[in-house]
Amino acid sequence: MSVEDVYELMRRADELPYGEAKTVLVEDALRRADAAGDEELAFRVRIALTNAYHYGAEPMKAFATFSRTLADHDRDPGRFGETHSLLWQMKAVVNALTKFPEIPLDRTYAVLDDMERRYRAGGHSLQAVYHYRCAVARHVGDAAAPDWFAKWRAAERDELSDCAGCDPTGMMYQLIDAGRYEEALEVAAPVLGAELTCSEQPQGVQTALMQVYLRTGRYAEAADMHRRAYRVNRTQLADLADIAEHLEFCGLTGNGARGLEILERHLGWLDRAPHPYAAMRFAAAGALVLGRAAAAGHGAATLRRPAAGERPAADVPVEALRAELAESATGLAARFDARNGTSRQGERVRAIIEAEPVAEYVPLAAHHRRPAAAPDPAPAGPADDAADVAAIDDLDELLDITDRRRSGRDLERTFAAWRRFDTVAEKIEPTPLQAARRLDGRGVELAVEGDAPGAIAAWEEAARRFAELGEEDRRHRTLSRLGEMRVDSGDPDGMADLTAAVDHFTAHPAEDGYLVSALLRLAGGHLELDRPADALAVLDRIVPEDDPFRAPDADFVRARALVLTGEVAEGTAVLRRSLDAARAQDEPQKAAAAALMLAQILGRIAEDRDAVPPEEIVALLDEVLAVPTVQGPMRAAAHGERGRALLSADRPADAVADLVEGVAAWTAGGAHEAAVHLRVDLAAAYMGAGRHLEAAEVAEEALPGVAGEDGDPIAERRCRLIIAHAQKELGEPGAADAFVAMAGLAAQDGNEAARGHFLDESAEVLTNLDRDALAAERFAEAAEAYGRAGNPYGRVNALRRAAMCRLWSGDADAADAGMEDARAALADLPAEDGPARIWHTALIAFDEARVLAQTGRLPAAAERASAAVDGFRSLGEEDAVRNAEGLLAQIGSALGEHPDDGSTGA
Repeated sequence: MSVEDVYELMRRADELPYGEAKTVLVEDALRRADAAGDEELAFRVRIALTNAYHYGAEPMKAFATFSRTLADHDRDPGRFGETHSLLWQMKAVVNALTKFPEIPLDRTYAVLDDMERRYRAGGHSLQAVYHYRCAVARHVGDAAAPDWFAKWRAAERDELSDCAGCDPTGMMYQLIDAGRYEEALEVAAPVLGAELTCSEQPQGVQTALMQVYLRTGRYAEAADMHRRAYRVNRTQLADLADIAEHLEFCGLTGNGARGLEILERHLGWLDRAPHPYAAMRFAAAGALVLGRAAAAGHGAATLRRPAAGERPAADVPVEALRAELAESATGLAARFDARNGTSRQGERVRAIIEAEPVAEYVPLAAHHRRPAAAPDPAPAGPADDAADVAAIDDLDELLDITDRRRSGRDLERTFAAWRRFDTVAEKIEPTPLQAARRLDGRGVELAVEGDAPGAIAAWEEAARRFAELGEEDRRHRTLSRLGEMRVDSGDPDGMADLTAAVDHFTAHPAEDGYLVSALLRLAGGHLELDRPADALAVLDRIVPEDDPFRAPDADFVRARALVLTGEVAEGTAVLRRSLDAARAQDEPQKAAAAALMLAQILGRIAEDRDAVPPEEIVALLDEVLAVPTVQGPMRAAAHGERGRALLSADRPADAVADLVEGVAAWTAGGAHEAAVHLRVDLAAAYMGAGRHLEAAEVAEEALPGVAGEDGDPIAERRCRLIIAHAQKELGEPGAADAFVAMAGLAAQDGNEAARGHFLDESAEVLTNLDRDALAAERFAEAAEAYGRAGNPYGRVNALRRAAMCRLWSGDADAADAGMEDARAALADLPAEDGPARIWHTALIAFDEARVLAQTGRLPAAAERASAAVDGFRSLGEEDAVRNAEGLLAQIGSALGEHPDDGSTGA
């Protein structure tokens, strides 16, 4: 076993986040260091392993490694130093000791006493000691906790105090326990805008703030903290106790679906919880969420629990899982209380399980709320006032009012007449004909309410009664409405009713021109059954002069039919005519329908996007949404279309509000497929507006609905791309893998150019995370893909960046070779593209200078830096010139210090 192997393993481990993979490498490094007999190296590796265990969700293992390093240090402080590291690790040890009920409390106090002795001996502030004495007191419910808290806050911070994020977070929890929420917010205030690099921040303070905001009624801020913190917590097993707080938040805010989603996602983590305390808190919060679900009538629903050991994976009913988790949480709490000699943990667990909601519902995002209401309609004028029917006692006169309705604007008076009819009918028994007419009206009321089965039943009975009374005109009017509703409800046999009505009114023309209405319904039935040619044939039978009022309706149906037959241009022209006629008749509902359809057509056809400015589409939809009676699916569609139009007009920030309303409306109406696809557009709008957190969350919501064999491959890839870019902007490590996944999809398509681009993006994320060795591999893969795609510029750039990443990862020889490959690749750049050749040549010269300077070859480094200055200056790239001149000056300074020795490092 060589020492070099140990250093290589530790170098690789340094590039990994805390977790099993990192821990395995450090454990291997320790075995090799021990085998090599290098005690000092093993000591340093063991310190690193203690951290790996603590932050990698295995704190129990850290006790042994910490005890060994502390003993080695005490045995020979001169040989085994790292005093600061050991004193720092003592804090985590104290904290972890309380999390295992089988470890006697005396041991925790003994470590605390030893910690205080060592801090005093080293001349350090006791601020951290008071912090952890307070934490232990809080855990056991010791009345001394406030006193320790006061000493903690009063003591001076020093280099052993917790970081600028973790220290206030700890204070906040003490204040939260005491119900001092405003003080907790004051403690957090300085942290909110600070740059925090600790692995536990900012998600730690955000989780604490979530509770503070919730308890002080700042619900929107609480939801924001939940969303931001949980995105980080959800990837880390060590954060299981924090995830429990997010579960509790969901249970207290009416977010049961979100809570069940989180619970199911992490349920398997219970089997490998970092410690019993985290398992207890997660089980208690899970029982709260499940209890809410059971109370809402979902006790028989199931959650998927993964396999563990000999237990197979299974779907567990909500009620059964709730009982199991509650029992587990209370059992663990009893163990802690027995160890602590108090009832503190049992009381907390019961309070969590039995907690009452703080708010009925706290929306987690804008599109999770109910859609906005339509504008209030303008006050009705005297002629439209429905109150005039209140004085009418003649049943026939009231029914005649309802028969005279011609448009949606008459509905208010029509409904008032029906209500008055019902009132009068309690005193005056209607005749059979009057009763049949009222039943026909009841069908209209049910149709307007959206009760299709109820409307069909009412009309069937009304038609039967009209037949018995010999009222054939009325019967066929009812059959026409009945047939339309049946076809719209998926019953093609309704076409027989529609045809019968047309045949009757053709043979027996009515004075009110009801034939036109019957023909329009028949044409609509053909369209519903995807028979546009038949619909056009029916429409050709309409004589506009027979009923000029119906002209906009006829053109609207004709436009739909023409578009379905592929005659889009003609259909668009007819639709514009329908819109103009509806406006001229002052029929806003008809105009809105035509404007919406026209906007949809213009927004869907690629060639029209260039010919029709998005502003025209937006103006059409403005008209639609200004109509108060536009509600339900029509309003949802209008918001969605306007959002898409604004997005295509490169106005993503403006598009967000409409897309939010569209998603909310489709979701509220149960149209989940429409909502899913509009979410993809909303995610794109958030991304374009620079709202990366919202973009990632909305795209993640949409992804399950568009992925898979029955999904939408284009929408799926769009979602994945948005997620990857949003994660990159948020600094999330998952972005690297997301881009690799996109590269895999591009490879399936045979698109090497796209594959190179996505590998490039992944490498960029990795190097920003200081995972330079892996970044170098990704850049090298990108260079190969660019080469196969015939993109010499991408190849040169990727080779150069791969070389620099190898330098930063400590492999200077590989960096040298990589720079040689990058310079050789310059020959593939097109000769006619002089500026690009000069730019890339200067970049390579600049980075070669950095490699040479880093490895002590200063004269050669100066030569390359000078060449970079000349190249950038010839292009007028002043910023690049200044950077190259700065590098050249640094190299010159180093040469001045070592004029005779070019081998000395810069």
